[in-house]
Amino acid sequence: MSPLLIVHVSAGCVGILSGAAALSVRKGERLHRAFGTVFFLSMLTVSALAIYLAIFVPPTAAGGAPPSASVSVGILTIYLVATAWMTVRRKEGCIGRFEKGALLVALGVTAALLIFGLRAASIPMTRPGGYVPYFVFAAFAAFAATGDLRMILRGGISGVRRIARHLWRMCFALFFAASFFFLGQQKVMPVYMHGSPLLLALGIAPLLVMIFWLIRVRFTNWFKDDPHHKADRSLR
Repeated sequence: MSPLLIVHVSAGCVGILSGAAALSVRKGERLHRAFGTVFFLSMLTVSALAIYLAIFVPPTAAGGAPPSASVSVGILTIYLVATAWMTVRRKEGCIGRFEKGALLVALGVTAALLIFGLRAASIPMTRPGGYVPYFVFAAFAAFAATGDLRMILRGGISGVRRIARHLWRMCFALFFAASFFFLGQQKVMPVYMHGSPLLLALGIAPLLVMIFWLIRVRFTNWFKDDPHHKADRSLR
């Protein structure tokens, strides 16, 4: 295993652990922000290295995924954690060049994934598994871009919407990391664990936690009642 691949895998493991820790502690407190910072930096590292490995390392050595898929998902992951991070860094009800640039990135990733998917689907005898994921990720990127556009048109975001935006983007980035590791890399695990329900549960756990917190944030008084919900302002 090359040094870059070791760093890539290590950063992914740190990202999964720090992301899980950030979700486990009280939101807005110093510990939550510390784990969140580690997760943010880890995901930037693992995504940047995924892009590099996809471009410069043969697919068999980099894990077998098509370079177009690895590069697109890598950029999408960087976009998710960066916009989630900036959501709590930016003053409520304000936008800037970053948000407008992020929208362009999301639209660019959407277009690229659609092109890659159509190209893969046009190849004779290609199974759905060879092109459907492109369209799934394209739809997801388009959904995220729609949220960016709405925020820009409103002149910013605040309150519950702001927390929800930060939450779902970070959780999806964690889901990408967890699912790629626990579901996509079972070959590096003991044979008896291949296809294990435990690995499936670990892979989709970030989505389940995200749903729980989105419901709690959007439909309960947690945001208003929690004395720490404004603690993220200290990051500015």
